[in-house]
Amino acid sequence: MEVTLLGTGDTTGTPTPGCDCETCERARERGVERTRFSVHVRNERTGESLLVDASPDFRHQFLEQGVDLPDAVLVTHIHFDHLDGLGNAYRLLDGAPVYAADETDPATGQSVVAAIEERYDYLDAVEPTARSPLVPFRACGFDVTLVPVDHPPLLCYGVVIEDPETGVKLSLSGDTTYDVPAASRERLADPDLLLADGIVPASLAEHHPIGGQHEDDDGVPRTFGTKHMTREGALALADDLDADRTRVVHVAHFYPADEAFAEPLAVDGEVYDL
Repeated sequence: MEVTLLGTGDTTGTPTPGCDCETCERARERGVERTRFSVHVRNERTGESLLVDASPDFRHQFLEQGVDLPDAVLVTHIHFDHLDGLGNAYRLLDGAPVYAADETDPATGQSVVAAIEERYDYLDAVEPTARSPLVPFRACGFDVTLVPVDHPPLLCYGVVIEDPETGVKLSLSGDTTYDVPAASRERLADPDLLLADGIVPASLAEHHPIGGQHEDDDGVPRTFGTKHMTREGALALADDLDADRTRVVHVAHFYPADEAFAEPLAVDGEVYDL
């Protein structure tokens, strides 16, 4: 399993257009980016590739990283930075299944797969394909499971990708607070690599209108506001799951410059052979 981090940033990415903060300037100096979130997973046994989330930066990411176009796509939720790259599939993908959850979201009255069908009904090149949360399915030679996480007000899913031949396991937290349900934690546990949402350091929680949540024993917030984990929350989740290796993703440019490129925060283009 070859895992390429195509996009490791939040909704605006780093550097953020029009921003001259020290972190964005440092990114420009280093020649690194954190574009909107997307992960490419190649099955070296079958030659197939699975794309987890279709970033609006689809074209740039695939040209920059030189990876194969996907044979299938999985979408975790309907926020634009995880979904709108599907528009780039026009004339590029040929009947590729786009897997998404079939669970109806009370906030929208639609499932994720139904939202894809409605928004991208003009894309003959993709096939919205419903899958049920917590039920494994086969895609690109991998066993894949969507697991519910906590990203209000919308339903959102983490992902477990396992190679049935080698036994290696990739877990993605998805966009979530630290309050990941127990059943999902059980499925996510013991990964060779965990990609965990850690949008900002816990020290910035005081600047959110509602502050932080899910504090540890020392009062450090593991959730920033209502939708995302802090860096400390991501690392706490990694400990909970007994992850062999962890990369913090969905990273915002609000990290102080002296922390923004330190371990274990990921940047675009990282490749992991599992």
